[in-house]
Amino acid sequence: MQYQWAEDDFLPVGVFRLVTDHPQNGKTYVMYHGTTRENAESIMASGFEQSEDGMLGQGVYLSRDLQKASRYPLNHPEWDRVVLKVVVNVGEVIAINYQHHPLQKTWHDYGYDTAWVPPNCGMVRSGLEENCVWDPEQIQIIKAIEPLLQTNYGHFVFIL
Repeated sequence: MQYQWAEDDFLPVGVFRLVTDHPQNGKTYVMYHGTTRENAESIMASGFEQSEDGMLGQGVYLSRDLQKASRYPLNHPEWDRVVLKVVVNVGEVIAINYQHHPLQKTWHDYGYDTAWVPPNCGMVRSGLEENCVWDPEQIQIIKAIEPLLQTNYGHFVFIL
């Protein structure tokens, strides 16, 4: 089966669509978080929690790229994936643009609120951007997005 991720074009007032390469300090952006259906339900009920570790250390991993988020969790059936659409005030942002960057996992200790991995910098296999937000309170959930099933006839139906 093939799936397609649908997204509407509506942006809340004061939220910016990706217009610059680097997220700007203090701005609010629409971002996405890919997870399982079960985890999405838990996050929507209780909010995000920091991961204990990862490429950028502790935090909540997000992307401004829906296609990046729709790949997660990796090696998990696509039918059981959900992408949470969120709004994030990024606060102070640092670019972590190469492996073994001196602040790769300690950026928050130096006053940054978000670590940003630029696209095509060699940090992520897909070449797509990634963000790690330290404080889950900076993230507001808008909605859950589920994949659309593509039929053999080129039609799409929602998976309920």
